[in-house]
Amino acid sequence: MRILIQRVNEASVEIDNKIKSAINAGLLILVGIEEADTIEDSEWLAGKAVGLRIFDDENGVMNRSVTDIGGEILVVSQFTLHAMTKKGNRPSYIKAAKHEIAIPLYEHFCRALSLKLGKEVKTGTFAADMKVALVNNGPVTIWIDSKNKE
Repeated sequence: MRILIQRVNEASVEIDNKIKSAINAGLLILVGIEEADTIEDSEWLAGKAVGLRIFDDENGVMNRSVTDIGGEILVVSQFTLHAMTKKGNRPSYIKAAKHEIAIPLYEHFCRALSLKLGKEVKTGTFAADMKVALVNNGPVTIWIDSKNKE
């Protein structure tokens, strides 16, 4: 399981010309799920995301988590995080999980984030054509893969 975290001042997801979800200061998390991913991957990544100290403290040092600042989280499914680009110029998505595996893990990840954050996590819609808007703060963008825990 892979996540791409962006520290944002604001972010939103639009589907069919309507805003589905929007947040103020916090994290926009793009999540990609592959066939080999498990609930344990989901739990581990949720803990990492909520605990990641990437918000400034009173001294301007990245020392606070999204929880510490009372921030929000917006999660968007993103199968293209598993794009394979070694051969040719057309990415292959063969490692991306099929819906029957990906949807339950995506939903579990969102629930785990909500529990750890202590409030509802906003989401896009799985497999929808979404327009994602954000104001990246920093910019701060961090990639975490559950297969690289050590």
